[in-house]
Amino acid sequence: MPVITLPDGSQRAFDAPVSVHDVAFDIGPGLAKAALAGKVAGELVDTSYVMAEDTQLSIVTGRDEEGLDVIRHSCAHLMAQAVQDSFPGAQVTIGPVIEDGFFYDFAYERPFTPEDLSVIEKRMKELVKQNQPVSRSIMSRADAVAFFKDLGEDYKVQIIDSIPGEEDLSFYNQGEFTDLCRGPHVPSTGHIKSFKLMKVAGAYWRGDSNNEMLTRVSGTAWADKKDLKAYLHRLEEAEKRDHRKIGKKLDLFHTQEEAPGMVFWHPNGWTIYQVVERYMRDVQHANGYVEVKTPQVVDRSLWERSGHWDKFSDMMFTTSSENRDYAVKPMNCPCHIQIFNQGLRSYRDLPLRMAEFGSCHRNEPSGTLHGIMRVRSFTQDDGHIFCAENQMQDEVAKFIDFLYAVYADFGFESIILKLSTRPEQRVGSDEVWDRAEAALAEALNAKGLPFDILPGEGAFYGPKIEFSLKDCLGRVWQCGTMQVDFSMPGRLDAQFVNEAGERETPVMLHRATLGSFERFLGILIENFAGAMPPWLAPKQAAILNITDKQAPFCQKIEEKLTKMGFRVAADLRNEKVGFKIREHTIQKVPYLLVVGDKEVESKTVTVRTRSGEDLGNMSVEAYAELLQNAVEEKGRFQG
Repeated sequence: MPVITLPDGSQRAFDAPVSVHDVAFDIGPGLAKAALAGKVAGELVDTSYVMAEDTQLSIVTGRDEEGLDVIRHSCAHLMAQAVQDSFPGAQVTIGPVIEDGFFYDFAYERPFTPEDLSVIEKRMKELVKQNQPVSRSIMSRADAVAFFKDLGEDYKVQIIDSIPGEEDLSFYNQGEFTDLCRGPHVPSTGHIKSFKLMKVAGAYWRGDSNNEMLTRVSGTAWADKKDLKAYLHRLEEAEKRDHRKIGKKLDLFHTQEEAPGMVFWHPNGWTIYQVVERYMRDVQHANGYVEVKTPQVVDRSLWERSGHWDKFSDMMFTTSSENRDYAVKPMNCPCHIQIFNQGLRSYRDLPLRMAEFGSCHRNEPSGTLHGIMRVRSFTQDDGHIFCAENQMQDEVAKFIDFLYAVYADFGFESIILKLSTRPEQRVGSDEVWDRAEAALAEALNAKGLPFDILPGEGAFYGPKIEFSLKDCLGRVWQCGTMQVDFSMPGRLDAQFVNEAGERETPVMLHRATLGSFERFLGILIENFAGAMPPWLAPKQAAILNITDKQAPFCQKIEEKLTKMGFRVAADLRNEKVGFKIREHTIQKVPYLLVVGDKEVESKTVTVRTRSGEDLGNMSVEAYAELLQNAVEEKGRFQG
């Protein structure tokens, strides 16, 4: 007789084998109604799953992350059923869960259109109302192939042929629709209530451009209408904040087909870029980093020795000259080791913190390019720390403090940390990996920072910490990293003389704070919706005259504030002051200084903010102090 142990430690005994649903009902009818799946010994199962032995069980509902995945996975199948009902002859291929939703790829006589989405969605809602039971069945491989051949589902036959092994296959049935799937699924279609189809796009079969083009239909699904509404609102806000639209509107940058994945920075955008670069240069210098500059084009042999050629050559731009093969650098690390190797290093030289605003190029697939968020030419906020093994934990701890301070200056307070541990394929002994993983974990624990462990997600050369920030919409952006590298220093002959007078290979810590400058600036633009805090704003103040009579005084103010280091400009056009105010407000200039006859007489300015707040009349010196205080607040500025 099975004894079921629940997450709170309580136990329930049953006289006969019992399903997940039965246990949920035994706890309460409300839980039975809400149950979407079960978690048995850490594995997700359907609510129909029967337990005959003593088992540890968790009931999964829509409030759980796993439950949300079950809803989305089941919604993908619901959509596939609706497509085949609405468009007979459409073939179903693959349909995974993705972040915030799902998609399915379909083969049909024509591509689906955005107008088709409403037809599919209407049919999905009808199937939900029918509350069709969802059941699991098992079929032999031979029977499965015959089944799908009879249906004309050629793609499913290909999928089955690609599955290794000879074990029987799992299928899910709802109404007249059957699909190959491991599950789990919701108990019935009535459990899928809050969803919306989002878009259609082309997609190659198996992601290979040599294969036929399919139609990808994407959607989102949530546990309830409230969560769906909140998500759609976030999307709406994200659309308003699209860095590409804001970049054009505020004249920050552009991209064009003649240089795909390369950014043309305009004066306004380049000003922001330079402010960020100067800031990073100053804080790195204050934290003991030396800045270096390394070549753009390096002989292929160096990339072969470092190990990058084997793992990264498809992403490299290459060239040849005088019978030698070169690669444009996709990263800076091998070049930094070359600087370390110049002259014999002593343990007294360590830790050596080296930083570079390294211009890198990667031949990203054209389909992945996205504004300045995903580009082929970028500047890496790159740094490497060469240290002895016993210095590793302390250096990691110092970098964590450094990173948190930098993120706070940019206005980001919510940081998510993940520790990626050893993959199956790796270099170095288990003993060394034990020490490295322990050093990273201990550095995080010593600071009381919560973190998730990602087993097997470390690089082949060492474990790493990933630092992700949350923007004002709750979107998560992975930016910072701290990676331990036991491999590359040895590959490239890096050594120092230790205290015993012996040669020793240093540990190399790869660290990034912002990541790519281009991507980070894109994040900033979207986070602030283009309304950059005064320290980042390309123009911090606009000086606006009412009539031509005030122009000389405005010019004097411009000259005075510029000499004080502020970015200001006088707008002396023969336009009404209301027009000027509107225009500079649209351009998101933080402060508007209005000058009329009274201001000239009293040698003052009337200060307005871009949000419309009237700060009153003040002297130029008083305004300069106000602006300086706002600049010093950096990303914490409210206004």
